[in-house]
Amino acid sequence: MMLYPKKFKDPQAALDYKFSWGEVHRGDPPWLQPGETIQTETITVSPSGLTVESTDITDSGRAVTVWLSGGTVNTSYTVRCRIVTNSSRTDVRSMTISIQNR
Repeated sequence: MMLYPKKFKDPQAALDYKFSWGEVHRGDPPWLQPGETIQTETITVSPSGLTVESTDITDSGRAVTVWLSGGTVNTSYTVRCRIVTNSSRTDVRSMTISIQNR
């Protein structure tokens, strides 16, 4: 499971965050194979308190964008994105969102 760098968010902000499987990461080739696309995605957040406003498969089926709002100041949340591709492969990526007054 790939972990993205920690992100910071104000509790009053509603912002978009992207999980990408189609980009080169740390010199490794894209995870998705040529012609492979994301078919389904599931976003989970823990602990509760950060709201998932919406999700969308983006970048021609090679990424997932999630819009998040709320959260409690001085709390860190783990946001996980689980995908299934048109080749029936499954992967999970996660990022940490830290809520700070900005």
